[in-house]
Amino acid sequence: MTNALDSTPDEDVPEFPMPRAAGCPFAPPPEMMRLHAERPVARVRLWDGSTPWLVARHADQRALYGDQRLSVDPTRPGFPHMSAAFQEALSKNPPSFLHMDDPDHARIRRMVTGPFIIKRIETMRPAVQKMTDDFLDTMLAGPKPADLVRALALPLPSLVICELLGVPYEDHAFFQDKSAVGVRRDASPEESRAASGALMTYLDEQIAAKLTDPADDLLSDLAARTRTGDLTRHEAAMLGLLLLGAGHETTANMIALGVLALLEHPGQLAAVRDTDDPKVLAGAVEEMLRYLTIVHNGQRRLALEDIEVGGQLIRAGDGVIIPGATGNWDHDVFPDPQRLDITRDARRHMAFGFGVHQCLGQPLARLELQVVYRTLFRRVPTLRRAAALEEIPFKDDGVVYGVYELPVTW
Repeated sequence: MTNALDSTPDEDVPEFPMPRAAGCPFAPPPEMMRLHAERPVARVRLWDGSTPWLVARHADQRALYGDQRLSVDPTRPGFPHMSAAFQEALSKNPPSFLHMDDPDHARIRRMVTGPFIIKRIETMRPAVQKMTDDFLDTMLAGPKPADLVRALALPLPSLVICELLGVPYEDHAFFQDKSAVGVRRDASPEESRAASGALMTYLDEQIAAKLTDPADDLLSDLAARTRTGDLTRHEAAMLGLLLLGAGHETTANMIALGVLALLEHPGQLAAVRDTDDPKVLAGAVEEMLRYLTIVHNGQRRLALEDIEVGGQLIRAGDGVIIPGATGNWDHDVFPDPQRLDITRDARRHMAFGFGVHQCLGQPLARLELQVVYRTLFRRVPTLRRAAALEEIPFKDDGVVYGVYELPVTW
């Protein structure tokens, strides 16, 4: 087989990431969807001039997620980095387990799987409900309009992950600020290095404190594993950093962007607000995850061997990008994908990835979203935007999509 796009003129290779259409904040970039329709396995050009493959269709994406011939190791030559800052951070520092191939990935992942088992996460529902109500009490007692990001979307998942890890919540401003730098595509290598260094120092100090004064939390468990030699101090701190950052940043964006999407779809909002069926609510969250797919930069991989996908040969050493947004808007799997429909069976979405590297914290994210969406609209049935849609600042510069602010009133 010949590589059909090897001879494609340079000007025919689109730049990635791609801009969204003006006035259409929830849809994947139109150029990405054009590739989905016309060239589902296509070259795209990154910031450094490299041209990895973008694989756009749902079936091809799922096949690649389970293919052990693809590596997540960012230190390998040819890996498709998101920016110079990401390249430096991922190439020079010891990797987190997210950037390890099996068997190392499986070894470390097993050590943190227990706290995220669905049955254990479900026991947290009353606590998450109380936290949500407390934050809403404060918002409703305060001035109008309010910024839903600061009032609820960001503090709730921050408090939840602090409780789970055993990190002092009073430090939330520090780790929120540093984590925000880490997910900015436009952050300089110096900014990224300073932010990640500060966070690693902080988590190492937390691990040290748990060694002398353990508690019933995840960081104490990680600290104990450094005593037995299962983890190094650096690996323990890196795991803590990963869980702390991912545990609040992604869910916070999903809460705020999901609220905005429901406000723009009042019929769907009413169905979420009025249901007493947990299955309906759970299904609504799955559809929101499909519809929004907040990680729009795509999962990154490197081909270790020649791989044929979608009728195209990807050669060993080629980079691969798997954008979940196009897979989740694939009309062959989700008919009329541009329509938000909470009655849709959206369980095959890939908002959390797929395969061995899928998101560890997805049960916790689902629980938080179920509690927030239902509670917010039941307690504040007149909630509405307090700014025009075009005035809301969207995170087009971030690895994780969302809004910086969401002014609301009631």
